[in-house]
Amino acid sequence: MTAVHPQITAITNRLIARSAVSRMRYLNRVGASGKLRPSRDQMGCANLAHAYAAAGNDQLRLRVERQPNIGIITAYNDMLSAHQPYGHYPDRIKARARALGATAQVAGGVPAMCDGITQGYAGMELSLFSRDVIAQATAIGLSHQVFDAALLLGVCDKIVPGLLMGAAAFGHLPALFVPAGPMITGIANKDKARVRQRFATGEATREELLDSELKAYHSEGTCTFYGTANSNQMMLEFMGLMLPGSAFVNPSTELRAALDDAAVDTALNISGKPEYAIAQLVNEHSIINGVIGLLATGGSTNHTLHIVAIARAAGIELRWEDMDELGKIIPLLARVYPNGSADVNQFHAAGGLGYVIQQLLKQGLLHNDVNTVVGRGMDLYTQEPCLIDGKLAWRNGVTASLDDSIIRPIERPFAVDGGLKLLQGNLGRGVIKTSAVQESQRIIRAPAKVFESQAALMTAFQNKSLDGIDFIAVVRFQGPKALGMPELHKLTPPLAVLQDRGQKVALVTDGRMSGASGKVPAAIHVSPEALDGGLIAKVMDGDMMLLDAVTGELTLEVDAATLAARPNAIRADVETENWLDFFEVARNNVGRAELGATWLIKDVDF
Repeated sequence: MTAVHPQITAITNRLIARSAVSRMRYLNRVGASGKLRPSRDQMGCANLAHAYAAAGNDQLRLRVERQPNIGIITAYNDMLSAHQPYGHYPDRIKARARALGATAQVAGGVPAMCDGITQGYAGMELSLFSRDVIAQATAIGLSHQVFDAALLLGVCDKIVPGLLMGAAAFGHLPALFVPAGPMITGIANKDKARVRQRFATGEATREELLDSELKAYHSEGTCTFYGTANSNQMMLEFMGLMLPGSAFVNPSTELRAALDDAAVDTALNISGKPEYAIAQLVNEHSIINGVIGLLATGGSTNHTLHIVAIARAAGIELRWEDMDELGKIIPLLARVYPNGSADVNQFHAAGGLGYVIQQLLKQGLLHNDVNTVVGRGMDLYTQEPCLIDGKLAWRNGVTASLDDSIIRPIERPFAVDGGLKLLQGNLGRGVIKTSAVQESQRIIRAPAKVFESQAALMTAFQNKSLDGIDFIAVVRFQGPKALGMPELHKLTPPLAVLQDRGQKVALVTDGRMSGASGKVPAAIHVSPEALDGGLIAKVMDGDMMLLDAVTGELTLEVDAATLAARPNAIRADVETENWLDFFEVARNNVGRAELGATWLIKDVDF
C-alpha cells in the first residue's frame, strides 16, 4: 500500500488536533444518545402500536421476530427530474427487505427544491436555507427510534448535504445513500451554453432558448453537467457512504435496479455494527477524502460551504485554508462541463470515479485506510459494478483512461492543482474556482462597477453601459444574512459575452455563483458579507480592485484612511414575497460563509 502523501497527513493531523474538543463532544453525545435510545424491546406498548399500526403483514416481524428495521428518508417529488425516480423506491426497498427477513418503513420525507427552476427568482433566497431545513426534517424522521439503519434517498444540491447533516445528528445509526443516477445525454453542453449567450445578446429568440434547454434537460435523472448535484454523488463515493461505482448509473436500467437492491442488503449487513455508524464513517479522514475528490474532479464551489457544514455537524472544524492547501498538491484529473465539454455520462464511461480514485491512491493522494459502508479501504471504490448472468458483481475498474480529453492519469493531469483557491485581502476572504478559467484571465486589475442586485447588472448589460470597458463587477448584499446567499448564475452568460469580446471582466460577490461556475473569474462567498460589516460594503464605482487567482489576493486598492472615513453602503429596502418571512429566523441566525453558512450550528472563533 502506498504511503499517504506527507502534506495530506500533516493537514489531516492538524484538522484532528483543531477538532479535538468539538469532535470528542460530538462523539460523547452520540454515544450517550445511542445508550439512551430505547430499543423496541424496551419501548412502551402504546408507542410501538403507533409505529406498527400501518405495517400490515410486516407487523409480525416488527413485533415478534425483532428483525432489523430500515428507516427510509426520501426526497422524492415528481417535479424534479433527479428525484422523480425515487417514487417507486420505498416499495422496492420494502420488498427487498422482506425477502431478506427484515422490514423497512418510510421514516419521513424532506423537501427538494431545484436551483435551476428558481434561478433569478425569489425562491433562490431560501435555496441555501433549505439545506438546514432538510437536516431538521431528516432528524425528525429518525427521531422515532424504531430503526436499526437508514437509507437516504437524495441527489441534488442542498438535499445531500442536508440529509448527511441530519443523519450525523443520529450518528449512532448506520446509514448509506442510494443515488438515482443522471439522465441520459441530451444536447451537447457547449451548444447549450452557446444558445444561452446568443439569447443574452438578443441573437436567439425565447423559443430557440426553450427548445435548447428542453433538449438539455429532457428526462428523469440528474442534470448531466458537473454541478453541485453530481459533485454530491462524487463526494459520497469518496467518503465511502454509497456503493462503489453507483453514482452515475442511469435510472431505469437493470444495473441501477440491482444496485438499489444491493443498498438494502448493505444496510442490513451493517445494522447493529458500531463501526459502521455514521459518526464513525464521517470522520476527519473521510472529510479530507471528500475535499480531495472535489479538487481532483473540478467539482462545485458550493461544497466550500457544504463540506464545511457537514464536517461541523460531526464536530470537525474544517477550514477553507485546509481546502486551499490540499488544492496545491491535488492535481486536476477530470474535465467535465463546465470545466470541459464532456458530461458525467461520458466521464463515467471513460473510467469515472473509480479511475480517479485508483490514480490518487497510486500516488498516496487519498486516505485508503478508512471504513466505508462496504468495508475497509478506498481501494474497494476502484471497482465498478456490472451484471454477470443477471446478477450484480464488482470487477476491477479500468487501468487506463478511455478518453484522455475527459480523464487523465495522474502522471499527465490537466493541471497540477485542483483549481479551487482561497482568496484573501482587505476585502475579506472568498473562494474562486479556476479549473475552467483560462490562465490569461486569472489576474484581473480593473475599476469596480458596483451593483446591489443581480437584476441591476443585467440591466446595465442590456443598456450596453458595460460594453468596451474592463471592470470588476461587485454584486453585494447577496450574503446569507442579507438575502439567503442566492446563486447568481444568470450573470454567467452576459459576463461571458463581454469576456468573449476581449474585455477583462470578473465578479466579486458575497453571494454564490453555482456548481456550474465557469470561465468568468468569480470571487464568491466573500466574508464578512456586506450586511455584516464587510469591506465589500464600502466599494464605490471606479475603485481599483485586484483579483489575483494565482497568488490568492483579493484587494480593494484604496488607502486605509479613505476607507475609514467612508461609510458602509446601506442596503435599500427590498420588498420580498410574503412567504420569505418564514425564513427570517434563518437570516437572523445564519453564520459566516466560511463556516458553512448554517443557522443550525453556532459559529466558533478560529
